[in-house]
Amino acid sequence: MTIVCVAGGTGQVGREVVRLALAAGLDVRVLSRRPPSGTSPVHHDGARYFQADVTTGAGLAEALQGADVVIDCLEGRFGKARKNFADGGARLLAAAAGAGVRKAVLLSIINCDQSNAAFYVSKADKERVYANSALETVALRATQFHSLVTAVFQAGAKVRLIPVFKGTRFQTISPSDVASELLTQAVGGPSAERHRTRTIGGPDIRTMRELAEIWRGATGQSGRIVELPLPGAMGKYLRNGLNLVPSQRTGTDTFESWLAKREDSL
Repeated sequence: MTIVCVAGGTGQVGREVVRLALAAGLDVRVLSRRPPSGTSPVHHDGARYFQADVTTGAGLAEALQGADVVIDCLEGRFGKARKNFADGGARLLAAAAGAGVRKAVLLSIINCDQSNAAFYVSKADKERVYANSALETVALRATQFHSLVTAVFQAGAKVRLIPVFKGTRFQTISPSDVASELLTQAVGGPSAERHRTRTIGGPDIRTMRELAEIWRGATGQSGRIVELPLPGAMGKYLRNGLNLVPSQRTGTDTFESWLAKREDSL
């Protein structure tokens, strides 16, 4: 039986990877700084949880021992976590190599190497660490999640204004679709190409205003949709369409179907 270690297996995508891996009958280990208790709703029966920290290396050897593949769903959005993001990836890979792991699969972001936004730069730096690893690696770049635009809409709706950024389109994807592809890449056979990058996107490309209208209709919110400029590196990235991959509509869970499944969106 394939043994899969999910780093960051308690996060948004990591939880879905764990769920799908267990459903596929795999032996699943979860590496997390704060593993859940047995009664936590994010604890999936059958998975083994290990407390480990990629910033120090503590607990990594134990969590990775005997694993065939590691799936890296870790995030480092702010401050010290973002600053040490690539270094943490290097520690994880070194520990994986020492434990005899054959492959590592990394969750990344579409065209992260073409943006100066700090979070995207950290993702690109980590991709380069993976590309120099002794292990076989796959960097899976995904378009933005449905939850990203939803969070923007929810924040504005508190003051009855739903912000949309001028001149932007999105190809949002669900975490479960991304998790499915991460798992597919993880359990696939050896590749002649030691280090690969694959990009996937959601099923539809829509303007942010169109997404806001869908969200407002699904949630019953009455806030006014307001177009705003988005300055800086992130605004440039979105206006240039670097968040889109029309040729790779891999996801099947549309924004509407994803909203319909989420009681907390209503």
